Amino acid sequence: MKHGGWLFIGLLALISGCVTTPGSDRYSQDRDSAPEHRPDPSELVNPEPVPEPLSEYGNPETYEVRGRTYRVLDNAEGYSAEGQASWYGEKFHGHRTSSGEPYDMYKLTAAHKTLPLPTWARVTNLDNNKSTIVRINDRGPFHPDRIIDLSWAAAVKLDIADHGTGRVHVKALTPRSEPEPGAPSGESDDAPPKGLYLQAGAFSDKGRARDRVSRLVEHISAPVALRPGADIYRVWVGPFDSEPARARIRRNLEAAGFVELLAVTP
Repeated sequence: MKHGGWLFIGLLALISGCVTTPGSDRYSQDRDSAPEHRPDPSELVNPEPVPEPLSEYGNPETYEVRGRTYRVLDNAEGYSAEGQASWYGEKFHGHRTSSGEPYDMYKLTAAHKTLPLPTWARVTNLDNNKSTIVRINDRGPFHPDRIIDLSWAAAVKLDIADHGTGRVHVKALTPRSEPEPGAPSGESDDAPPKGLYLQAGAFSDKGRARDRVSRLVEHISAPVALRPGADIYRVWVGPFDSEPARARIRRNLEAAGFVELLAVTP
């Protein structure tokens, strides 16, 4: 549900990390900075996406920043984009986000210009294939060459923090309302959708197949599914709508150490 004019005013008051009024004393720092404590990336566990209602704040049909009008998407389904990511840190820590929640630079969150708040998304660093799941609860970054503003923790996990920006792929995730306990992504006995796939392993033991699925989803943004058979469990990545798309993911997986890859088309 979209919100009306009074929320438009509220949105502008709540935008964090990206726009400040000249002379404003809202922030104690003039410039953003990184905290002294750097979290260990291995301790930053991906959150489990859960269904959530739209935030009461931050979701008007349109809003304006720096003379440019942005239209908030009706939903995040199917959203996928590549571009530059940046991060924001100490200057905004503890201040309100556009959704009204306090910004915590040590949580895996992010800001986006047009995705509904909140939206769950997987962000993958295209230069090193590292990925993380973030909860988008803020607006920004309001720079024409950037598509997402990561929390400090998310930037550390993707190895972007020291570089300031990085090339990423952002894919919106649709949380399951009633996930099957222990089931990997997309496990199904149904016939797979038409398209191009990569088989990333075949196992007689279901536990090993699930382990492979878990490892894969940490490295790529493409869908991963477990395809059960009579006596074997195949792990498929895809579908891809083009051979170049499949080839790009294959290169990423090979760079990450996955060598048992077979091109398949159901």
